[in-house]
Amino acid sequence: MILKHPITTEKAIRLIESENKLTFVVDNKATSERVKKEFEKEFKAKVEKINTLRRGNKKIAYIRLSAETPAIDIATRLGLM
Repeated sequence: MILKHPITTEKAIRLIESENKLTFVVDNKATSERVKKEFEKEFKAKVEKINTLRRGNKKIAYIRLSAETPAIDIATRLGLM
């Protein structure tokens, strides 16, 4: 499983509302391309760009969705909002 769980910090919620981005903890060996494919397959949403960041022993993916797919809809489906 590449996508482990969404991050629900205040910053992550602010990114959902302002920049149409979702934040997930992902597998340490996952590439941006694999994260994109997995996310699009699981949520049936178009991904515009993915940035990854290593923080300690975690890998975090910032997933920007395209304009036609509001991140708040997926966040509501996940129970974040």
